[in-house]
Amino acid sequence: MKTNSKLRRMAKVLSLAFVIFIQIYWYKLRNKTDAEWEVLWGKIGKKFRETLFELEGLLIKVGQLLSIRADLLPKSFIQQIQDLTDHVPPSEWKEIEQILEQEWGSPIEEHLQWIEKKAVASASIGEVYKGVLINGEEVAIKVQRTEIESIVQTDFRTLRMIIWFAADHFVPVPKGFINFKVLFDELKQVIERELDFSKEKDTLLSFQKRFKDVDIVKIPEVYSDYCSSKVLVMEWMEGIRVTDESRLDQLEISRTELAKRLIEIFLPQWLEPGLFHADPHAGNVLISEDGHIILLDFGMIGEISKRDAANFQGLIESMLSKNFSKAVECLTQLGFLLPEADKRTMEKLLAEMMSFEVNQWQDMDLFKFKLEMNNLIQALPIQVPTRFVFLGRSFVTLEGMIYNLAPEEEFIVILKPAFTNWIKKQGNHGWSFVWHWLQSQPLFKLFYSFKEFLTLPQKLEDLKEKEQRRQFQFTIYENGKRQLFLLTLLSIGGVGVGLYSSHQFLMQFAIGGSLLSTVGYLFLSYQQKKWMKYMHEKRR
Repeated sequence: MKTNSKLRRMAKVLSLAFVIFIQIYWYKLRNKTDAEWEVLWGKIGKKFRETLFELEGLLIKVGQLLSIRADLLPKSFIQQIQDLTDHVPPSEWKEIEQILEQEWGSPIEEHLQWIEKKAVASASIGEVYKGVLINGEEVAIKVQRTEIESIVQTDFRTLRMIIWFAADHFVPVPKGFINFKVLFDELKQVIERELDFSKEKDTLLSFQKRFKDVDIVKIPEVYSDYCSSKVLVMEWMEGIRVTDESRLDQLEISRTELAKRLIEIFLPQWLEPGLFHADPHAGNVLISEDGHIILLDFGMIGEISKRDAANFQGLIESMLSKNFSKAVECLTQLGFLLPEADKRTMEKLLAEMMSFEVNQWQDMDLFKFKLEMNNLIQALPIQVPTRFVFLGRSFVTLEGMIYNLAPEEEFIVILKPAFTNWIKKQGNHGWSFVWHWLQSQPLFKLFYSFKEFLTLPQKLEDLKEKEQRRQFQFTIYENGKRQLFLLTLLSIGGVGVGLYSSHQFLMQFAIGGSLLSTVGYLFLSYQQKKWMKYMHEKRR
């Protein structure tokens, strides 16, 4: 990638970030209303989206990541970027041919009988071509795009600069003290993994092993002799997209049954330790003529740790047994509740949510309910930990596919049988469920409440004092930064006036004032950052 192109790309992104920061600061200084903020975030989202489509590459994936952070970002911003797609124009065939010959060490004619020179799929990192090996087997050949490593490194460098400013010197977003650095590390890890096709090959083999005894799943074979870090050769598999309603209706299996099969395949991935497919969109999940689910493209995956899997299962068991204190404890262990969350309030909210009977769930407008839940999450001290971003992406994407397959069926109805079967397969579930049920009973609750009651006055006093200190210190830092920011703007304006009027003293005085106010602002930002680390443990 040429230096001029790199600089233009960096300048485009940095200028966008700078304009966004200035707009947000200006709105903060003028104390704009919530409605005005929504309009601003909509405009920012639109401009952000246009820039992503113009520059493509890694930035499209950044937008996709942000589009599922409804718990952190404004609704009007999310609406502008929620349907970003990772489709870019394919490379020139000569460039692809050169990569194949470099990786294979010889002309492609020695390995392939035939190859379609037009890509069947093209994304920001790789392109897929259909070919036939010398032995006559049809294959899908995934080739890394030319210069993609250079583009990715440029984008990472730019993002690191933006995050350095946003994380260390920008007003922290309320509710959650978002750890931008953790978000950046998560994205960097995923993209670097996608850049190495040998890792995708290992993941594909891992999924083959995991689903070898599951009849309803098909995963393509891998031709390891032809694979490298830039080339991945797999079995060619034909299938029907879930959006192709006419062809799906011709299958012997119903669309509702297909939706249930999808849940059976993905539910264990979400709840058990191990890898899960993080990008199950319509191009990566196909339906075979005999009704099997075909899983493709294992570049974007996530992983559930044993500890998180245990807490997820404990959360489910606690909800089923209506042991909401234990459910809140599991949410805390998973990192969904911020430190300032009131656990008693959360228990009451969970109790209200679970007070619905099954027939009430069926009669509800689930889309409206989800919007209400999003608003609730925005209002409460709840935040999705960064390590679960791709889990959320997997769930939301699959939910959309299931809706396309069976729009007349409620998601909860389709989920229930697969979930019931999964519970039955959990070996120690019975005893665990009994223990959680006992904890939810009145006698156990009475003992627990009495114990809590004895320590409640001191807890309330400590909490009140801590909150007062926190608010006071935060106000000091914010007021100081606001005043210094205004002084910087005035000084910059003074420099402009000095230049225009050729007034030497005014220009020197304004430059000195801008330097001093900038140093003061950076110092306060540094102090605030140290204080935030002290007040709130980083949530991984």
